[in-house]
Amino acid sequence: MTYQVFDTTLRDGGQREGISYSVVDKLAVARLLDEFGVGFIEGGWPGAMPKDTEFFARARTELQLKNAVLVAFGATRKANVDVAQDPQVQALLDAETPVVCVVAKSDIRHVERALRTTGEENLAMVRDTVAHLVANGRRAFVDCEHFFDGFRYDPDYTASVVKAAFEAGAERVVMCDTNGGMLPSMITAAINDVVARTGVAPDQLGIHCQNDTSCAVANTVAAVEAGVEHFQCTANGYGERPGNADLFAVVSNLQLKLGLKVLPDGCLEKATRVSTALAEIANIAPDTHQAYVGAAAFAHKAGLHASAIKVDPLLYNHVDPSVVGNDMRILVTEMAGRASIELKSRELGLDLAGHPDTLTAVTRKVKELEAGGWSFEAADASFELLVRGELPGADFVRPFALESYRVQVEHREDGSVVSEATVKVRVRGERVIATAEGNGPVNALDEALRVALSKHYPELKSFELADFKVRILEGSHGSNAITRVLVETSDGARDWTTVGVHENVVEASWKALTDALTFGLARAAAASTSTSTAA
Repeated sequence: MTYQVFDTTLRDGGQREGISYSVVDKLAVARLLDEFGVGFIEGGWPGAMPKDTEFFARARTELQLKNAVLVAFGATRKANVDVAQDPQVQALLDAETPVVCVVAKSDIRHVERALRTTGEENLAMVRDTVAHLVANGRRAFVDCEHFFDGFRYDPDYTASVVKAAFEAGAERVVMCDTNGGMLPSMITAAINDVVARTGVAPDQLGIHCQNDTSCAVANTVAAVEAGVEHFQCTANGYGERPGNADLFAVVSNLQLKLGLKVLPDGCLEKATRVSTALAEIANIAPDTHQAYVGAAAFAHKAGLHASAIKVDPLLYNHVDPSVVGNDMRILVTEMAGRASIELKSRELGLDLAGHPDTLTAVTRKVKELEAGGWSFEAADASFELLVRGELPGADFVRPFALESYRVQVEHREDGSVVSEATVKVRVRGERVIATAEGNGPVNALDEALRVALSKHYPELKSFELADFKVRILEGSHGSNAITRVLVETSDGARDWTTVGVHENVVEASWKALTDALTFGLARAAAASTSTSTAA
């Protein structure tokens, strides 16, 4: 069996209230999903969404995926329009993805009332679109929208949509619980019925579940148990209304509970880290009580649980937390996450296995900082700087030291608002004072710091602030609340993310900003040294 893990975080997940991915965000999400081992990444709707069109254009040169292929999403041709003349179908081809997923109406009520066309024309729309995509060298998947509701209302018509798609050359037809109202037994019954009506093998079908009954994960698992081998999910269950089937819960259940190999070796243990990193990119606080990957998923209070865990941790854990990259925690005396720190450091090229004292120091420092609101899950650059600063005998030296900074914000009579920043830093033994203006306090600080450092570090010209996120941490309120800032920076070849936390949003931004420049300069210096050595 070859299972198809199809992720639609960038399309369906982006419909969640409060999520608005930038193109840079979408590229970062795609990299993380690929690292997690999904087979398909649905990137969005080219032609209909300018941002998605740009994403696919940039992805062709900026993404080097190892496990996944990109999928463009769109709709079947419009009613009574030649498929070769439909601009939206052409936009799907222009995206140049190897796979295209088109949504089709499979509920006759939606065909007649929403599309305002006939059942026969809808079938022709499906056939024409799929055949056109296949003729142009694309693998075609068809999402049958409102499949289960339509099947319960008119099973013959819904089955005819499935047959039409396969007859035209579709590789997979996906049954969508668009309204999210199904229960597992209903999913199983419908699959058995449609297989009997159409003669289609269940492993040719796919499943896509919304979570309106809180059964999206269970419904997806039920479909796989009924023989379906293609399943669509979103990271952390993001999506419209209550969301979609959670990618991490689905793959964990299938792999750990049913023993099915759905991800490449070594990927499942990345679940917790990738889940948290994706939450940070979405600018949504991670769900601490999320199954498998939540911070509280394997947390236990002292007492009966703790005494049993001393004997055997699995007495109160349904799986070993490490298999999904999580940690067990005793809430009174927390267990140190040394293994996670060591694994993450190794991924960044820093081996702490031979430095137990450093590993202990880094683990303690990370926990202290996390208690104060810091989070390194989506800020690898800040974490790497922390580890390098603790390594014994490390030759890492920060490229500058702050003496002081000052920021002024002036609201002028004409209504314009201008920020001015002055920084005083020491660079290679020299005291430098620089002033610059910006469209906000952080931009002004960034500009002033660049002016101060440009004489010694001309490579700063290639550094660009790609994204800036601010979050008020949970449990803090009012204008003096603790703020976490994430800064994403790019040098044109690679992006990196840094974090800063403080009661003052400017200071939090300064911490993230200085880490961003420090990391970029350190990496540029290392690359230069490597090139010189090779020469």
